[in-house]
Amino acid sequence: MTIGDVTPKKERKSRRGKHVVDDTAPLLPKRQDEDAGYDEFNGASFAGAVFNLSTTIVGAGIMSLPATMKVLGLILGIAMIIFMAFLTNASIEFLLRFSRAGRTTSYGSLMGDAFGKCGRIFLQICVLVNNIGVLIVYMIIIGDVLAGTSSSGIHHAGVLEGWFGEHWWNGRLFVLLVITLGIFSPLACFKRIDSLRFTSALSVALAVAFIVITVGIAIVKLIGGTIPMPRLLPDVTDFTSFWNLFTVVPVLVTAYICHYNVHSIDNELEDSTQIKPVVQTALALCSIVYMMTSLFGFLLFGDATLDDVLANFDTDLGIPYSSLLNDAVRVSYAAHLMLVFPIVFYPLRLNMDGLLFPSARPLTLSNTRFALTTVGLITVIFLGANFIPSIWDVFQFTGATAGVCLGFIFPAAVTLRDRHSIATKKDKLLALFMIVLAVFSNVIAIYSDAYAMFKKNSGTEPRE
Repeated sequence: MTIGDVTPKKERKSRRGKHVVDDTAPLLPKRQDEDAGYDEFNGASFAGAVFNLSTTIVGAGIMSLPATMKVLGLILGIAMIIFMAFLTNASIEFLLRFSRAGRTTSYGSLMGDAFGKCGRIFLQICVLVNNIGVLIVYMIIIGDVLAGTSSSGIHHAGVLEGWFGEHWWNGRLFVLLVITLGIFSPLACFKRIDSLRFTSALSVALAVAFIVITVGIAIVKLIGGTIPMPRLLPDVTDFTSFWNLFTVVPVLVTAYICHYNVHSIDNELEDSTQIKPVVQTALALCSIVYMMTSLFGFLLFGDATLDDVLANFDTDLGIPYSSLLNDAVRVSYAAHLMLVFPIVFYPLRLNMDGLLFPSARPLTLSNTRFALTTVGLITVIFLGANFIPSIWDVFQFTGATAGVCLGFIFPAAVTLRDRHSIATKKDKLLALFMIVLAVFSNVIAIYSDAYAMFKKNSGTEPRE
């Protein structure tokens, strides 16, 4: 069954002790290969599922969170991070509950169950837009960190150029080509998401390493008395400063988007009753990572915190071994994104296949289709990151919109549709709140991005 199939399976045995049985199923399977693909896989572990879901959550967005503290202050900022974790848990709970009721095993089939073929196709398009955009941005950031970038006539040297000088082999195109062929492609070839549990664990460890380095630098500067008291509450003095508070809403709303991988992780769990504890543990872990990053990142840089705090680590930190610590932060972050790549790529490939071949047999059972889809998507992402100059601006609009749809609008819509009559009044009120918050977030994000682009273009025009 592909991600686009909305008909429940007759029988599924993907791991030991977990069956989904239909009384009308034949005693003997019609095709032996459909069951054979899972015989040697007894199910994913709890820890592996937590690491995979945590890696899905903690991507590039972690570097934007310290800037939200600059706007909201530490108290309100930390409170909003915790609030969004609880709201995300509620939206995922909606997905899981209605999936159980409809006996669906993917996000696409859930949308198909609630809204028919159009709902499934709309979901798949949003996953494609969101994940392709995210992966292109990841590749752009990796290229910026390792090979450097040029902006407004100013060249910012990458880590490799700083270490070895300027050579053809540490140029942007060649570095990204090597990483694509040597890291992204092999990791993208796994047919089960549980196979990525070790790289996901390493990815989370690298995020923790970033926090440890940031905390260490902050403590050293605190001991030296060079860190001022951070702002605890937002500084609202006029209407403009009040409006500025809402510009951080899109960052917080999209901080925990992981919904497109929940079903894949659930399907591979040995015990499906563990999926809720898996989600809660992953959200708790990521909340701690987010709070520590936000707290110590803002504590370290204060009002000088940039929208992407990684850019703050391109300057003198005012402590011994500053250059070494800067490189450690940047390299660990680039490595973190490399390991996040296959986790985000996995649902992208599934949804692309479900959109193109909705009636075909499972993708994992067709090596040719699997290989062609993988190669095609990686090629598109590589070309987008290297040869489309305005790709970042485009995905500032489409990426935020698609991500909010996946995280809140679609789960809320399924709840309000309530095809199986299991939603309570409280569920529907919460679903309405999610939709209002998501729409408001989208409006703010689009307005802010459009205003920033207009201001940037106006600033580059020659003056009379």
